[in-house]
Amino acid sequence: MAVPAFAIEIDNYPSKTITYSVCTLVSDHVEYGLMVKSFIDAGFDLSSTEFIYIDNTKSNKYDAYQGLNKSIVTSRGEYIILCHQDIELRFDKRDILEERIKEVEALDPNWGIISNAGGVHLKKTIERISHVDHELNEGPFPCLVKSVDENFMLIKRSSNLGFSSDLRGFHMYGTDICILANILGYNAWVIDFHLFHKSNGNMNESFFNSRNALIKKYNHAFRPRYIRSTCTRMFISGNRMVVFLMNTKVMVFIYKLHLKIKRRIKGSYIFEG
Repeated sequence: MAVPAFAIEIDNYPSKTITYSVCTLVSDHVEYGLMVKSFIDAGFDLSSTEFIYIDNTKSNKYDAYQGLNKSIVTSRGEYIILCHQDIELRFDKRDILEERIKEVEALDPNWGIISNAGGVHLKKTIERISHVDHELNEGPFPCLVKSVDENFMLIKRSSNLGFSSDLRGFHMYGTDICILANILGYNAWVIDFHLFHKSNGNMNESFFNSRNALIKKYNHAFRPRYIRSTCTRMFISGNRMVVFLMNTKVMVFIYKLHLKIKRRIKGSYIFEG
């Protein structure tokens, strides 16, 4: 039977994208207007850029996880910029950003996220940003990082990244999306893209609540466990030696015997996950 005439082969699907989608949570219309103006002045013209905002001026209609996920799905940009309303592109412009994107692309075709600030390890952060009272220029650039700051994040649409649906609030979502990107095989980078950010951040009670929720989520997500597919059994864990031992036939047999005994004691089916 021939392929139906109305069916479209995926590589021939007509593109509806533009170059940039700039998505922002907004609690202050004036501040947001200044941000948008700075983007336009920096070369993000309306023929290639769309500006999408979430209006939280009257109430928190969406938190960061919900709102930015919806923005990603709704947007049409090849590159999706998620940024705070209180940044302004006072220094580097669109041409500099595009040079930096090309630089990262040459180094790592599997990049998914680019930012101007992020964390490398416990003792090292990379930052290119100016605040009201100080400037940060901590390289080297570009740099592979484990997490990014939320003031400015650029996501490659083709990576199909998004935020957790089971987390809430307005903090730690930059770390969340970097963890998910890593699981999916994508990397996060910090580049030398200098912009102005009016806020120095606010580590209040809601910040630590979000931090604790993120730790709890990934403690559960990365727990060691057996998984049964329709055709095989396997044990997964972050510990290589434990993975090797628990995937031996002897240990699989012992674990199955353990489940069988528990089912008989409780008289019901025990879910392995």
